[in-house]
Amino acid sequence: MTPFTRAIALASLVSAATFTAHAAQLPIASEALESHVKTEVTAIDLANRQVTVKGPHDKDVTFQLTEKAKALPNLKVGDQVDIYVTRAVAYVLNTDVGGAPKASEESGSIRAKADNPNPGGEAFRQVKVTSQIKKIDLKTHEVSLLPPEGKLQVVKVEDPELQARMKNLKVDQTVDAIYTEVLRVETSR
Repeated sequence: MTPFTRAIALASLVSAATFTAHAAQLPIASEALESHVKTEVTAIDLANRQVTVKGPHDKDVTFQLTEKAKALPNLKVGDQVDIYVTRAVAYVLNTDVGGAPKASEESGSIRAKADNPNPGGEAFRQVKVTSQIKKIDLKTHEVSLLPPEGKLQVVKVEDPELQARMKNLKVDQTVDAIYTEVLRVETSR
């Protein structure tokens, strides 16, 4: 999938959020991916709140905007649009025993400020999935996790440092996978 296509797909999903870390949580691992797409506005339909930008191979892509896009009338054909997409995942082990599998989502957005008349803003979405440890196999370096969907998943621990720490795990502890997506859009002339 091209960075532009990923940005388009994410644009339809994102919103803003935060989760707080608890003292009884230990970070296990994390990773992040960032993409940047530069494009140009080719058409604006103010009445229907639609903006069209150049897509890959000069194929136009149209976005449907909501009433929250207050600075839309300031956008002009030919304006440059920078789309930044950041995706990250962090894994955290809860040191308490007895947590239950669950999932939660929070989201929100930040809009352009009064001192910046150009349309744009930021949107965030964060999903937290908690899985319960059901089995620990130190010989094969595998951990069986029960996610909220209820179908047991076996995870192979490849990292030697994490393999060494597996002896500290306990059945019924939980592991949180925290997925974060951030979409930032900037426009300029």
